[in-house]
Amino acid sequence: MSSDVVIRAEGVGKKYVIGHESERGRSESLRDVIVRGARNLRRAATDTLRGRPMIVGDELEEFWALRDVNFEVRRGEVMGIIGRNGAGKSTLLKILSRITEPTEGTLSIRGRVASLLEVGTGFHPELSGRENIYLNGAILGMTRAEIRRKFDEIVDFAEIEKFLDTPVKRYSSGMYVRLAFAVAAHLEPEILIIDEVLAVGDAEFQKKCLGKMSDISHHEGRTVLFVSHNATVVEELCGACVLLEKGAVAFSSRDVREVIRAYQASLRRSPSKIASNYTTVSNEWFSLVDFRLKSRGTDAATSNSFLKSDDIVIELEVDVTQPHPDLCFGYSLYAKGGECVWWSFDHDYCEKSPICGHNNLKTVIPNSLLNDGEYEVEFLAWLEGYGWIVAPGDFKVSRSFAVKGGRVGSLEFSNGVRPGVLYPPLQWEVTPTDRAAQSGPAMAVSSGQTDQCRTDPQ
Repeated sequence: MSSDVVIRAEGVGKKYVIGHESERGRSESLRDVIVRGARNLRRAATDTLRGRPMIVGDELEEFWALRDVNFEVRRGEVMGIIGRNGAGKSTLLKILSRITEPTEGTLSIRGRVASLLEVGTGFHPELSGRENIYLNGAILGMTRAEIRRKFDEIVDFAEIEKFLDTPVKRYSSGMYVRLAFAVAAHLEPEILIIDEVLAVGDAEFQKKCLGKMSDISHHEGRTVLFVSHNATVVEELCGACVLLEKGAVAFSSRDVREVIRAYQASLRRSPSKIASNYTTVSNEWFSLVDFRLKSRGTDAATSNSFLKSDDIVIELEVDVTQPHPDLCFGYSLYAKGGECVWWSFDHDYCEKSPICGHNNLKTVIPNSLLNDGEYEVEFLAWLEGYGWIVAPGDFKVSRSFAVKGGRVGSLEFSNGVRPGVLYPPLQWEVTPTDRAAQSGPAMAVSSGQTDQCRTDPQ
């Protein structure tokens, strides 16, 4: 491994054995029960003797969470790891953090690793915040003097001085993450691994964390591995990126924008999403009753085709069972090629207030804003302090639609469509200047045209 490479994965794979309960009917005999029990007992005894975890279930299935993963990370580099839920991102981070071992392949790491994979990682709930700072430092191999030197910076960054001597089991999830990130970032590990856990923090703290990670890599020369569903943050922060699909590296490049485009394109071609783009969403906070698109002024059911002159109305029907002022609903809009056009939430232009009971939420995409083409709109739900309830990229609830209607402007193109995702109806203003007025009458540019200049109407 060359001196500037601090992480190298070669053919890394991780296999799990999953147990399934077989479907047993009412007519199952006593003999079948005894045979099945004896088989499970023999398998459990064998697993115990060989030091393997005991798998509960009548049928066993091998599942490869990762397979043949290869990549390198250089010293001082910020590498993003992206992919859909279930792609193997968290499993890879656990292997890199030495929480679990790979089933196959080799992984070489140079330097101390600090990881923040989930709320409370590496913390003892009965210990205070102060004691957990020293505990984490000791786990990272730091001396007490080194921890004491960084102690004040950690407390200032986490902004929890008032609760420093309170057991962390009484912390909120946001306080947990504040302290955990502050410890991981300030105790000088050579490699810092951050999962999507930062989404639990508020917007101001997330911005603070991203700035710290940038400083860690650019000014302190340490390496950061960052997992996030936020493509904008990944593009801004990372100098390299890996796309995981079904446990394998689908694309890896130091052109982060190119990897993000490949990820967004993979979302568009997902067969499961296209086959059933509506899944019931129900949780402890709300139930989604309906999600529909229609033209303004009509009572038609959900439509999948609109004219360019249509106002596209997006309606959400939700039943909120646990009101919360920070619970918000919205959608993300994607073009056919996978480009994210925009996100929109009901909190964008109104004060936060809890939505109670049964409600209809409505928003409008103005006519002529979208160009001709195919689009997909995906339902999102977010709760401050908790994170994503329905996350971007999950496509639990989505609707596909098309915009048609040809040109709106006066210029005719070869295929009748201007390039671009948007087609905004922009106003232009033409104002003659003194120089133009002194230049004399304009000449006709083609036969049949007037020799008068076009100016703004007065």
